[in-house]
Amino acid sequence: MNFFNKLPGYTNAPSGMEWVLLKKLPIVFVVSTLIPSAEMLYLYLANNIISAEQQMTIYLCLGLIFTFWFFIGVVAVGCVVVMIMKGPAYVADPYDLPKENKNLEKYPHL
Repeated sequence: MNFFNKLPGYTNAPSGMEWVLLKKLPIVFVVSTLIPSAEMLYLYLANNIISAEQQMTIYLCLGLIFTFWFFIGVVAVGCVVVMIMKGPAYVADPYDLPKENKNLEKYPHL
């Protein structure tokens, strides 16, 4: 039994924007992490006592970092899904349906 039966005569779709985007994601990840991190590092190192406004800025920077990380993760998953969808088509093994019982069609399903 072969688990992956490729559909005969199927051609793969050419790669497109998903590879370009996937290759740029590490750079986007690093840049989008470093910019808010630099602001947080400056606030921690430049002040002995952090005020409430500075603490709020730190929390906003953390929220921005996590938002970018989740966005980059979603885009990466989307690129992988598109790559899988553009790959070869596979055929499942045939499955014979069981015999139908005509008596079940007479009664409404409750």
